[in-house]
Amino acid sequence: MEPTYKRVLLKLSGEALAGSASRGLDFEIIGKVCDVIKKCNEAGVEIGIVIGGGNFWRGVKDGGDRMERTRADHMGMMATVLNCLAVADVLEQKGVSVRVQTAIEMREIAEPYIRSKAVRHLEKGRVVIFGCGTGCPYFSTDTAAVLRAAEINADVILLAKNIDGVYEADPKLVPDAKKFDEISYSEVLAKRLAVMDSTATSLSMDNSIPILLFALQDPENIYRVIMGEKIGTKVY
Repeated sequence: MEPTYKRVLLKLSGEALAGSASRGLDFEIIGKVCDVIKKCNEAGVEIGIVIGGGNFWRGVKDGGDRMERTRADHMGMMATVLNCLAVADVLEQKGVSVRVQTAIEMREIAEPYIRSKAVRHLEKGRVVIFGCGTGCPYFSTDTAAVLRAAEINADVILLAKNIDGVYEADPKLVPDAKKFDEISYSEVLAKRLAVMDSTATSLSMDNSIPILLFALQDPENIYRVIMGEKIGTKVY
């Protein structure tokens, strides 16, 4: 079976990598996620990854009014690097060729983000993990995922989250809330649905990049959606 998508941008939430602990790293979960990434890589799929840092620090949400916003966001960017290095290490242990690139230079740890270099890595079959979000405060890692997807000309953005799709209301608060199989960007923005923040959603809409949102609870979902199976919600 041939993959439906040749080049993808996978967005992983930091909280998902922490498992039930919600903080720190759960290497059993990371291992399962990396097994699937390896499977996709061996199927010929070019994979870029953006990882959030919420399992360590969530910028303004953790800093609140106790810290200056820019500094709190910079701490969040540093948190993403911890996750990037952990995922890179596990992938390498499994025999996958990986490069970590960061939007803030830290040459002893990772390559600085250079678009052409990232694309070349992808063309050579390497997984590229993008750290530090956009490198700028006031922008989420969701926005970073869309930005990197646009820059590397990804066919689709895969949003692997702790929820299995887009709902008309929070299913934890409204048990019978309707789940959408497909929904347009315009509807997402108009209804203020919590797919991504509005900046990320608008950027994705402006660049016509479809989003597939699905649950990471079963990491095999990553492979299934890449192979064309209809899981979660498609936003287009």
